[in-house]
Amino acid sequence: MIQSVDRAIRILGVLQGSRRLGLSDIAARLDLPVSTVHGIVKTLVSHGMVEQDRGSGRYQLGPATLLLGNVYLDTLEMRGRAFKWTEELARRTGLAVRVGVLLMDDVVIVQHEPRPDGTRQMPEVGIVIPAHACALGKALLAYRPEDRARVTSYSSLRAMTGETLTEPDLLEKELNATSVTAIATENDEAVLGDSGIAAPVFDGDHPAIGAIGVVIASGEYPSTEGVVEAVREAARNLSRELGSSRWPVAQA
Repeated sequence: MIQSVDRAIRILGVLQGSRRLGLSDIAARLDLPVSTVHGIVKTLVSHGMVEQDRGSGRYQLGPATLLLGNVYLDTLEMRGRAFKWTEELARRTGLAVRVGVLLMDDVVIVQHEPRPDGTRQMPEVGIVIPAHACALGKALLAYRPEDRARVTSYSSLRAMTGETLTEPDLLEKELNATSVTAIATENDEAVLGDSGIAAPVFDGDHPAIGAIGVVIASGEYPSTEGVVEAVREAARNLSRELGSSRWPVAQA
């Protein structure tokens, strides 16, 4: 591992989790000398990956990160193939649909189909959610043994709400159930008022490469079996388009 590259990526990760931070704040969060952080941040600024707020002097992610994110989305085959299936799933269920991929311990939303009721809804592409706190993440972890082992090895997991599963043993039990049914659920675990159902998406006979699911108002949770089956069918169809010969794919 190249230390300077590792530190630069960690700095970007810290800034991703906070809108603006000073050098001392970044250094404290990473347990690094301020002088070290300053040199790396200065380099990142020169490449547009980080920018400094003129008023406060604090740092935030720069426009180059957006460019890289858009390039990634444009080259992500699963996202391109998912459009028609997210539209169909939203039409069948009347619910908002998300497609996510795993990034270390989090899920990144790469495709979002709003509820088809015509109401104004906030775009969610790029939103990051802890994997253990959402249905998409649980669907992925259940079929990615190495990532599952890492997440469940922590002494405790971050609480997003009072309903988040923070005990690794309880998460492990839920992932075991998901690996049998290929359906993962959440109930007020990431955001109060939001619940969800998700299923894994496969590319060939490999670990799950993504997940697709619906967002349900918690007052309407649990949902009907018709919604669950619609999620299963969308995941199966998308996996088939991506080259999977069967769904779900058994764990290695």
